[in-house]
Amino acid sequence: MNNKKSGGVWVWHIVAVSLLLLDQITKYWVEKMLVLGEAVPITEMFNLVHRHNKGAAFSFLANAGGWQRYFFISLAIGISCWLVFAIQRSTARTETLGYSFILGGALGNLFDRLFRGAVVDFLDIYWKSHHWPAFNVADIAIVCGAGVLLASITKEVRTS
Repeated sequence: MNNKKSGGVWVWHIVAVSLLLLDQITKYWVEKMLVLGEAVPITEMFNLVHRHNKGAAFSFLANAGGWQRYFFISLAIGISCWLVFAIQRSTARTETLGYSFILGGALGNLFDRLFRGAVVDFLDIYWKSHHWPAFNVADIAIVCGAGVLLASITKEVRTS
C-alpha cells in the first residue's frame, strides 16, 4: 500500500471537522438529557454522566482559580494551528490520520472551553468503586490519534 496521502489535504480536514461535529453533537445530547452531576447506569461497569471539567486530563488544574481556562484555550489554539500545518506538510497517510484525529479532538474540547466555560465529559467507566476519570468523544479522538502516530513512528523505526 502506498503510504503517500491521497485525496488532497481537504480530506484530512474533513476527518477533523467530522470528529469535532460528532463530539459536539454528543455533548449537546448529554446537556439536554442529563442534569449536571447526574449519572445513568448503563452496565455494571459503565455510566453516562454529565460533568464539567475546568482542567485538563484527569482534571489537572481544575481548581486553579480560573486562569487555567485561558491557558488551555491558548494551548489548544497553538496546538491546533501546528496540527493544521502538520497535516499540510505530512506525506504519510497514517501520520496524517493521527494528526487529523488529534486536531478534531483538540477543537472539540476547545469549543467547550470557549462556549461552555468547561469541557463536558460524559463517559464513565469503572470497576467496583474505582472510576476512571470521565471522558468524551474528543478525548477518544485525541488518544486514538496519538496511538496512530505512535504506530506510525514505531513502523518507521523498524523499517529504517
